[in-house]
Amino acid sequence: MHEKSFYKWELLVWLWIAFFLNQADRQIFNIVLPLIREDLGLTDAQLGMIASIFVLCVGVCTPIAGFVGDLFSRKKIIVISLLVWSLATFFTGMSFTALHLILLRSISVGGGEAFYAPSANALISEYHGKTRALAMSIHQTSLYVGIILSGVLGGLMAEHYGWRTAFYIFGGIGIAYALILAWRLPPSKMTPEPAGFLEARRFVGEAFKMLLRKPSTMLLGASFICLVFVNVGYLTWMPTFLHEKFSLSLTGAGFSSMFYHHIAAFAGIVFGGILSDRLALKSPHYRLIIQASGLLLGAPFIFGMGQANTLFGTYFCLAGFGLFRGIYEANFITTLFATIEPQYRASVNGIVYLFVFSGASLSPFLLGYFKKSLGLSNGLSAMSAAYVLGGISVWIALRWFFKKDSILKSGEQ
Repeated sequence: MHEKSFYKWELLVWLWIAFFLNQADRQIFNIVLPLIREDLGLTDAQLGMIASIFVLCVGVCTPIAGFVGDLFSRKKIIVISLLVWSLATFFTGMSFTALHLILLRSISVGGGEAFYAPSANALISEYHGKTRALAMSIHQTSLYVGIILSGVLGGLMAEHYGWRTAFYIFGGIGIAYALILAWRLPPSKMTPEPAGFLEARRFVGEAFKMLLRKPSTMLLGASFICLVFVNVGYLTWMPTFLHEKFSLSLTGAGFSSMFYHHIAAFAGIVFGGILSDRLALKSPHYRLIIQASGLLLGAPFIFGMGQANTLFGTYFCLAGFGLFRGIYEANFITTLFATIEPQYRASVNGIVYLFVFSGASLSPFLLGYFKKSLGLSNGLSAMSAAYVLGGISVWIALRWFFKKDSILKSGEQ
């Protein structure tokens, strides 16, 4: 029992570092976007398109990753995923055209990163029962830390050594860590033997049928579409927004656009995870109440971050947006898995992510396309409507479907 208890937290440490690199590599492009635009002569619409194709690629590949994560070794999938996206990040530094960025950044990095989350989330859920929301929350904090540090370090590297150097360094670190992870990360205790084609096809069909039979699973996924739609638009354009509106340096814009939001999100997800695990002892419905509240209370701050006329006002809204985002994210995977049988979790998680990232992929392109006519201020503020729709989706799931769709037995959380 002691070894198992120790291992479940050791596992979390290794995956935390891997997810840190996942998010750091993902955010570098957004930080150095103004330099890439100037160096390669790209338009705002082209840059938005590159970011949108990246998100779309993640969405298309994630369901495949989910099925693979339920049918093959999750350890191998995580290690190979890390190696692929790190190699692609390294070679992104050699890009000279928009096509190069699409192939290396959007398709290769996006495709490689897509295979990480379903297997990692499923692996964490194997070893964490009563501490599942807390474990998922801790794992999610690496996203915030990765984005914050990549904002600072990526900006500094780009300003002093050029934007290509940032890709070389972060990609190289990821390649080295993939080798360490291959040596140290133990295999999943639930990994089945590889299935044949007919068995795999049957498994995929069952996962799709399960999703369609459970409205609450689809509504929870819809709420996540709304959240990710806002997140990817914010991550792509907020550094440029601060750089242009308040004349901050690239490093300053990279730090400020990410720090205030993600430090608050860090606090929000830890608080939300602890609060959720405690209240769930009374009823698992509290997890959904916390989710819906996070989206609805976060909407006004999203509107304000685009309209504020001072740096203080913008930072305050970024922090409020981050706090309630974190509170929501502390519960999403936990409530989603509460409606999915364990053997199908990576698969259904992947299917949900297909719709999530495919829908959210429009955000960077739309903000870039309408940047000249509407301005980034109005575009960023308009995204608050997505949080309202997401909050309503969770409330509908809670009110009419979750009790019937939940697989939790009496007394479970």
